[in-house]
Amino acid sequence: MKRRTVVRATPALLGLTGVAWAQAAYPNRAIRYIVPVAAGGGSDMIGRTVTERWAKLLNQTIFVENLGGGGGVIACQTAARAAPDGYTLMQGYVGTLGTNPATRKLPYDAIRDFTPIGMIGATPNALVVNSALPINNVKEFIGYVKKNPGKVSYGSAGQGSLTHLTMELFKLQINSFIVHIPYRGIAPAFVDLMAGQTQAMFPGLAAALPHIRSGRVRPLALTGLKRHPLFPDLPTLDESGFKGFDAQQWYGVVGPAKMPAPIVKQLNETLATVLRAPELRERLSVEAVEPSIKTPQEFGSFIHADIERWTQVAKARDIHLDD
Repeated sequence: MKRRTVVRATPALLGLTGVAWAQAAYPNRAIRYIVPVAAGGGSDMIGRTVTERWAKLLNQTIFVENLGGGGGVIACQTAARAAPDGYTLMQGYVGTLGTNPATRKLPYDAIRDFTPIGMIGATPNALVVNSALPINNVKEFIGYVKKNPGKVSYGSAGQGSLTHLTMELFKLQINSFIVHIPYRGIAPAFVDLMAGQTQAMFPGLAAALPHIRSGRVRPLALTGLKRHPLFPDLPTLDESGFKGFDAQQWYGVVGPAKMPAPIVKQLNETLATVLRAPELRERLSVEAVEPSIKTPQEFGSFIHADIERWTQVAKARDIHLDD
């Protein structure tokens, strides 16, 4: 599915004057911003929210182009093959540049074929259980699993998804068995979790929010290295003894490989300005996304580490989706 939306810039630069990049030749025409999912949904909203504000800072039009299909492969190939001149950017996320490279053969290289521009933000995954279970924290969940070998199951949004790999990482760390039940998306997985057909899951926090608030599922902990502002009393797995358990649904901006350093710097700095605005933080909180500012180098290292994390899990659990 393909859809384009034009985000038109305004002449104002949000009050920033005398800045060198405002006088630069780049950008002197519209910028194409590829979102590797169909229109609608959280990832698309994030892309449109960010580019609307980014266009104003760059004083140039940014048109959002939705290129869904192939689990992001079509979008990634399109972005990788574009001229590295700063006029084609892509919103990468944990699937396209994290879990997919770890679990399947792809017609693109997530490291070599792209130039990291900057992070947008991330939302944690939540370890949740059916609220009818006598489980109130991570320690009790581990005890329940060990007392019921082979009888505890968890749902996921599908083979190789972040919800799948996150629980497999957790299983490796507790050295216990939990049956995996893959679904075609997170919604049907929640239906069976709330009905008691499965007992646990590791959904993204945004997807879990309505079910947590309804009381149908109980959150035990979040991934990530710091507590989330929506649940300040809910501990992280890192706090709960799983040091460095940093599985998250993240979003960021990349371009084709070999983009000029001055353009990358300009894009990174203006993106950071967008992300610092309190109003943007509030807007992204709808998807439980916390903005995260990183340099291009930091974002590149982050992508590399994420691929390595999920590659290790995939090898340990023999998860190869090409077989």
